[in-house]
Amino acid sequence: MEYLTPDLCDEYPHLVRVLEPMMNNYGGRSSFGGQIVTIKCFEDNSLVREQVALNGKGKVLVVDAGGSLRRACLGDMLAEKAVANGWEGVLMYGCIRDVDAIGDLDLGVQALGTHPMKTEKKGVGELNIEVTFGGVTFKPGEYVYADNNGVIAAAEKLDQPS
Repeated sequence: MEYLTPDLCDEYPHLVRVLEPMMNNYGGRSSFGGQIVTIKCFEDNSLVREQVALNGKGKVLVVDAGGSLRRACLGDMLAEKAVANGWEGVLMYGCIRDVDAIGDLDLGVQALGTHPMKTEKKGVGELNIEVTFGGVTFKPGEYVYADNNGVIAAAEKLDQPS
């Protein structure tokens, strides 16, 4: 399904929280949305690896990677696992790599930027806790919608206006 964040903002102005402009769109899907699953980590994508291996149908992985611009928390292999397991997208408050390959996948991916260095795997991070960045608190079980216009979060599922 295609989501248009300006239309959602117009239809539900009292329900949406809008992320400050900071994300770049890298995935093969120009728009995506779904129920939020959160990870908080820093330069360690162990939990990202675990989550993309699970069923993600109707879900978006929101990763608070601490805004790190020194390591990539998502690459092509993990993105391919996310596609294979039905994830709608990944919102990365940090960097990704393998952008050409990720751009060819049927997956929404937005991130701060790109970096060629992978993370260290220490098994450190937190799953399904509230994470805040860019002026928005993302809560597990709520919803996120993203397109080339921006990213919004809402406490409930929003229907795209006709």
